Amino acid sequence: MRATVIHAPHDIRVEEVPDPRVQEPTDVVVRVLRACICGSDLWAYRGESARQPGQRIGHEFLGVVEEAGSRVAGFTPGDLVVAPFVWSDGTCEYCAEGLHTSCPRGGFWGSVGSDGGQGEAVRVPFGDGTLVKLPAAAVSDDRLLTGLLALSDVLGTGHHAAVGAGVRRGSTVAVVGDGAVGLCGVLAARRLGAERIIALGRHRARTDIAKTFGATDIVAERGEAAVEAVRELTGGQGAHAVIEAVGTEQSMRTAVGIARDGGAIGYVGVPHGSGTGLDLSVLFDRNIALRGGVAPVRAYIPQLLPDVLDGTVDPSPVFDATVGLDGVPGGYRAMDERTALKVLVKP
Repeated sequence: MRATVIHAPHDIRVEEVPDPRVQEPTDVVVRVLRACICGSDLWAYRGESARQPGQRIGHEFLGVVEEAGSRVAGFTPGDLVVAPFVWSDGTCEYCAEGLHTSCPRGGFWGSVGSDGGQGEAVRVPFGDGTLVKLPAAAVSDDRLLTGLLALSDVLGTGHHAAVGAGVRRGSTVAVVGDGAVGLCGVLAARRLGAERIIALGRHRARTDIAKTFGATDIVAERGEAAVEAVRELTGGQGAHAVIEAVGTEQSMRTAVGIARDGGAIGYVGVPHGSGTGLDLSVLFDRNIALRGGVAPVRAYIPQLLPDVLDGTVDPSPVFDATVGLDGVPGGYRAMDERTALKVLVKP
């Protein structure tokens, strides 16, 4: 089969690799119908996170079960499924607590020795614990299928940030970051009942999506100017809940600066670059809570799936470019150059 591999920074290729097969009785092999490129994939593309030459890449996909191991109880060939970006056994204490990303037997797609999502098929360890079944009829609805793909990462990650930030009905929320995760944070905040949602972003196409997703205000400034703008919009107090979806020192400083005293920051931006920029004394003095991290999207999919299926939540607009598998290298370039927000891959 063909799959996407990374050989060096800015060197993404689509190559022939061995076909995935059932290796353990709990494995499932999934033929990929939809995949995509994530903003976090760009850190490997840019050389900011290490990868071995020839390592697979990509961690968001949905598809159809082709083969299931002898101990798989919940899936049979032909089932339409979505995979969260981390596989997990579904039986350990962490999985039972809803923290599938800490499963001792879990792992990330594209890690050394595993398949990546940007390929024709994927071997899924612990199929029963990892995969979620989707209605078969969704295969014939292209927009719905695309929206369901967001359950594999960005929608659940935006939701994780909103939950961590304590978004509640009637609250004021500020979202730092206009990428796909930040935009899904806007969706999540609206779904949880926020009264006012302030989206920070400078790219018109992205802030237009933020408005359709429920943003009531747009702040195009950065740094101290952004802090001042949000404080002016909130009568000098700041936001009850802040979603941080970037992961840089500047974005975290902005998040702290725009949080209301007694508020909370939900952070899901993958940390990169210099330090976090956190001054714990500021958080302490102002009673600002900080929660977040790697989103356990497997725990959130059952909560979010009904709203995606009935159209209450439609994250599909975050996918603004589509490529076939051969076009994946160009998709990385487009996202790196910010000419695409999030690239959908149709193998």
